[in-house]
Formats: sequence, C-alpha cells, structure tokens
Amino acid sequence: MDWWLISQVLVMNENGTATIIRDPADEALGQLCQELAGCSASLLTAGPDGTPPWPREQLELCGRYGVYEWFLDPAVGGQGWSDVDLVKGYLALSAACLSTTFIITQRTGACRRIAGSGNDFACQHLLPGLVTGETFSTVGLSHLTTSHRHLGRPVLRAEQTSGGFRLDGFSPWVTGATMAHSIVVGATLEDGRQVLIVVPTDHEGVEVHPPAQLMALSSSHTGRVDFHGVEVSQDWLLAGPAENVMSQAIGANPGGLQTSTLAVGLADAALYFLEEEAEKRPDLEEATRTMRGQWQQLYDDLLAGVAGDSSCTKEQIRSRANQMALNSSQAALAAAKGAGYVSGHDAGRWCREAMFFLVWSCPQPVMNAHLCQLAGLID
Repeated sequence: MDWWLISQVLVMNENGTATIIRDPADEALGQLCQELAGCSASLLTAGPDGTPPWPREQLELCGRYGVYEWFLDPAVGGQGWSDVDLVKGYLALSAACLSTTFIITQRTGACRRIAGSGNDFACQHLLPGLVTGETFSTVGLSHLTTSHRHLGRPVLRAEQTSGGFRLDGFSPWVTGATMAHSIVVGATLEDGRQVLIVVPTDHEGVEVHPPAQLMALSSSHTGRVDFHGVEVSQDWLLAGPAENVMSQAIGANPGGLQTSTLAVGLADAALYFLEEEAEKRPDLEEATRTMRGQWQQLYDDLLAGVAGDSSCTKEQIRSRANQMALNSSQAALAAAKGAGYVSGHDAGRWCREAMFFLVWSCPQPVMNAHLCQLAGLID
C-alpha cells in the first residue's frame, strides 16, 4: 500500500497568518483554484509503469487551504458550511480541476457518513486525521444502488460473527483505493439486509487492484477492491443491518445535486475558454453569450434546488447539467479547432470529462432523456 501522507505546512499570507478559506467569497478560494488549474496538466501523463498520476500536490493544496473543514461540523473540527456554500465551493473547485474535486466528493462522502453515524469509536479514531488531511478515506457504495450482482448474489456479502462481520466479494468502483487508509463499504447479508461499515485497508484479506484506465479522470485511481474473508470489528459499524441502508445513513446522496454541481463547474471552465476566444473572434460572441445565459439559469436553479426550492426536480437539473457540460465542452473543442484535438489541450480533456457524467451515478430517467435527445425524440 502506497500510503498518502499530507504535510501540515500552512499556506502563509503576507501577514504571516494561515490562508484558510472561510466562505465561498473568500479571495483565497480564487487563489487555490488558480493553483489547481496551473498543475492540472500534470495529471495527463502516466508514470513509467503506466499507472495514472495521483493528484498528491492538488490534494495537499486543498488541505492547506482548509477545504476539508468545509464539510464537517465545528464540533469535530470542521467549519460547517451550508449546503448552498458547499455547492459554490464545489463549483469553483470543479472548474479548476475536476479530477481533484471528484476525489474530494468521495472523501467527503466517507467523512460525512462517519460523522453522522453516531459511532463514537469511528469518529474519534478517524475524523481528526480526516479533517486536517493527514489521512484519506473513501467509499465503496455504488454496488448498493446499481444492479451489480455476481453469479446471482450481491457482489459484496457480509456474514455476522460474534465480534462483527466477515466480508467476502468485491466493490467494483472505489475512488482513491490505492491511497486510502480506510474505506466505507456497503455489504449485503444473506437475508437481504445491508450494512455500512468502515474497513481499514491494512486488514488481512483486503486486496486493492491497480486503478482502471478510464477515458478521463484516471488520476482518481478508481478501481476494484476485493475482500477475501475480511474480519471487521463491530466497532467499525456505521449503519444497519437494515433494508436499503443507504436511505437511512447520513451522507452525500449518489446521483444528487452534488454530481450536477461538478458538471456545472466543468461547463463553467469550458465557457470561460469560449469567452476568452470570443474577445478575439466576433463570430463566437452570439453563441457564447447564449450558452452563458443558459449556464446562468442552470446555476440559479441549482442553487435554488439546494436551498429547498422544488420547482425543478433533481433529475431535471441533472439532465440539464449533463447536457450543458457536453455542449460547452464540445463548443470549446470546436473553437479551439485542430489544436484542441491534440492530446494535452484543455478542450479535449473537457470533452472526455463531460462524458463521465453520463455514467457516474446517472439516474435511469436522466439516461433515458439523453437517449431520447440523441434519437431526436425530444428537443
């Protein structure tokens, strides 16, 4: 296991005080995003062994700026940002570096499920290091909300023992698995009930596979983790056993507005590129202005939805966010012309990243709407 250790050196400003981002209007957020965007190209080149690079520098930057404090309550060392402020923060980060932001969403999902579990043992052992960035945790939960089955059985199974649970099977999509100190996984008992439980990755029987080579976001080190009779103490149980345990546990909702937020952030980056090009090329002005207007309406509806306004459903916002990411990234590629088709150009990367939203926790109604659009059945 290649452990991820983050230095605790604080970013200092001219007055010698720590530059910690306190709200989404903080100038320090803009500084962080500039630094993230500046080193994003480093994620496109694999190592000598073909392994995608891990965004170590980018994640360290986020730790220094206090990003990991945003998502947790002050009682456990966080800042307790509101949902609206979190969306604004995610929008800025995802426009700067989608790979880094995607990793943070999975890390945050683990942190919030641990913090909301009511499990004092897990909170005391894990949250201090997670808040500061000293340790890294992630989630392996996608198989609980999709049709993943193996030989007619759930892909990750749990058997209750006298001291906890024995896990057998695998979690197919775990982001940052090669770097994680612990994974919050979901497993299914023989009677159909489910559990959410923390598995320290140094437990015997945990096998982390090399990260998958993806169309985009390969640097997220997303891949399969196998569990070969892994014995996990009851002390690490976060929720369950219960039917549909994901609906009872506290944490980020798969396929919800968080996912849409990252798509809107990616679109913002592509549109900013178009706007810069339009300043030099008047022929791009009308189309760019129209797309920015569509983006602004989507942004307003996204924030309203996060604040509790039900005029747009989550599925409607997700569908529009997906389409906006696809349209804006392809428009950026068209404006960049041949240069954008050369490997390493931002426009080509945005196009590949936009397609990620077609498969990442994409609800079936949203997928059906995209298929109908592609078939010309709806506008």
